[in-house]
Parts: sequence; structure tokens; C-alpha cells
Amino acid sequence: MTQPSPIQAVVFDWAGTIVDFGSFAPTSIFVSAFKQGFDFDISLEEAREPMGIGKWDHIKAVGQIPAVKARWVAQFGKEMDDADIDAIYAAFMPLQKAKVADHAAPILNAVEVVNNLKQKGIKIGSCSGYPREVMDVLVPVAADYGYQPDYVVATDDLPQGGRPAPFMALKNAIELSVTSVGACVKVDDAAPGIEEGHNAGMWTVGLLLSGNEAGLTFEEYQAADTETLDAARERARVKLGKAAPHYLIDTIADLPEVIADIEERLVAGERP
Repeated sequence: MTQPSPIQAVVFDWAGTIVDFGSFAPTSIFVSAFKQGFDFDISLEEAREPMGIGKWDHIKAVGQIPAVKARWVAQFGKEMDDADIDAIYAAFMPLQKAKVADHAAPILNAVEVVNNLKQKGIKIGSCSGYPREVMDVLVPVAADYGYQPDYVVATDDLPQGGRPAPFMALKNAIELSVTSVGACVKVDDAAPGIEEGHNAGMWTVGLLLSGNEAGLTFEEYQAADTETLDAARERARVKLGKAAPHYLIDTIADLPEVIADIEERLVAGERP
């Protein structure tokens, strides 16, 4: 008989981790929301900069990027305020809800990796920077593709707020009846999500090539030569390294080796 895993739960981010290779659904729609709300242009790179936090806070953070702030002041004669952020967020929400299903396909090997974890008796949690009304669109479409986590938390489900605070990860631990956060793993493609895992007392795994920091489409990833992948990997390593994840891997396909290593460390008495 197989010994039960000492890992009780793995908590996954969504875009760039499990679905939407390159995390393009949120970034492209931020660009559209700024354009639609205020006829103001931001680049994909600027839209990516604060990825991982809640979407209202993300818009605010984009507005604080020095180059964006300078262009905003030049165009409108003042800095972005909360009313401006509300207006951009109002444009963002229907665009996001309309488009998120188009980016719901699982990243290569994601469903297989998740189902293998389930077979080991490990619970599957999840949390996202998306608000609940977007998750209500995404979750059933992802389920049609075969991805069904045991629990889902959206960034606005909890009054305490989202990342990098630990509350979404801890809500997963509570709802999944986890008895030790040190027996949980947080997997994410952005620094705030890794910090969330640290703050919740969990093992943390950063994804270098499938997510926001590398910014590659799946097609670009498949076609890339070694030099291109190394450059993308290094870009992501610099950003994610600031959050000091316990492990850095390319994509979720590489997670089983990490899980095996964490299991050995837990059996040996180690903690995150």
C-alpha cells in the first residue's frame, strides 16, 4: 500500500500557472481598459509590471509607474486618483468577463499533474487576483477542460484583501481542513503570489516560463531556441527571485520533482 503524502494541499494560482500560458488575459485587457476608459495608452510590459495583486490595486500600481504617471499628468494635468481607477476598473470588468473564457485552456501537463496530486490524497486549492465575478466565468470553463480544484478563492472574497497578504492561501487551508500550513505548497508565476505563500507559512514554487514575467505565448515558447528561453528564464528569475521562492521551475510540468523533494524534506522533519 502506498504511503500517504506528507503534503496536505497544493494551492495554485490561475493565469500563467494552471491556465493561460503567458498570462495574457489580464495584461491585454488592462491595455484595452485604459484605452477604452480614458483613451490612454499603456504597453503590455507596463500592464504586466504589478501582476499578481487584485485588479483595482493593479490599475493603481500601473498608474504609479513613473513613465505612466508622467504621461498621465501630461495628458490630464493631474495624477491618477481613485475616481479614475474606478472608471478604468469599470471598463476592465466587462472586457475581462468577455475574454477570460478565451484564455481558459490549461497549460501543458497541468491537468495531468493536478490529477496525479489528487491520486496521492493531496488537496488542490486555488486563488487568483481575479475578482469573483470573473472567476465565476473562468471556473466552469476550466472544469470543461478537466481542471477542477477542490476550492477556489477570488481576490475580493475576503474583506482582509489579497496578495501579498496570506489570507487567500489561509482560506484555502481552512476550507481544505489542513492541519499544518507547513505541509502546504503555494505555486505561482508572480512575486506577490510567492510572498503570499511565504506569509502563509507554506513552501513556495515560482514558475519561470509559463507566466507573467517571461511573457511568452505558448507558440513562442514552443518555437524558442535555447538562447531565447535562457533570456526569458533570466528575466523571470530576477523578478521572482526577489520573493525568494523555495523552488524555481519552468512550468507546472516540472512540479512532480519538486513535490517529491518537499515530501522527503517533510519526512526528514524540515519545515518551510
